[in-house]
Amino acid sequence: MMVPIEAKIISLQSLKKQLINLRHHGKTIAFTNGCFDLMHLGHVKYLQAAKKKNRILIVGLNSDQSIYRIKGPSRPICPQKSRAAVLAALETVDFVVIFNEDTPYQLIRAIKPDILIKGADWKGKEVIGADVAKKVELVKYIDGFSTTRIIEKIQRSQD
Repeated sequence: MMVPIEAKIISLQSLKKQLINLRHHGKTIAFTNGCFDLMHLGHVKYLQAAKKKNRILIVGLNSDQSIYRIKGPSRPICPQKSRAAVLAALETVDFVVIFNEDTPYQLIRAIKPDILIKGADWKGKEVIGADVAKKVELVKYIDGFSTTRIIEKIQRSQD
C-alpha cells in the first residue's frame, strides 16, 4: 500500500504521537538528516541502506533558512516543500520532518531514535545526537556524488 506523500511530511508533534504506537508494535526507529537539495544516486543509495531490516526511517530535513545559514546565500536550490515531497515520494522514507536549527540535535532528542544513521564520511567525527540514540550506524559513502559537485559542474558548463 502506497502512503500519500502528504501523509509522510509530518510535524514533530504528530510524529511523536505516531512513534508511541510504532514502538508499542516493536518497530525500530532509525533517523538520519540532511539538506537533500538536489537528489542524486548517492542520496538514494544512502537512504536504501538506512532503511534495511524493516526499520521506520525518519529523515530530518534542514529548512531553507537552516541551509542558507550553513551553505550560504546561493542555497538551497530547491525550496523545502519540494525537497520534502521528493524525499517523501521515496519508498524507503517513512517520515520527513523539517527542522529550522543548524543541527538536528533538538529533533533527535525529541524523537529518541534507536539508530542514528550517518554517512561513513563521518567516521572519526563527532556525530550529533550520538548521546541520545541507542546506536550510531555509518552507511557507506558513494564516491562521486554530491550536490555541491553537481552545482559546480553546472556552473563550469555555463562559463
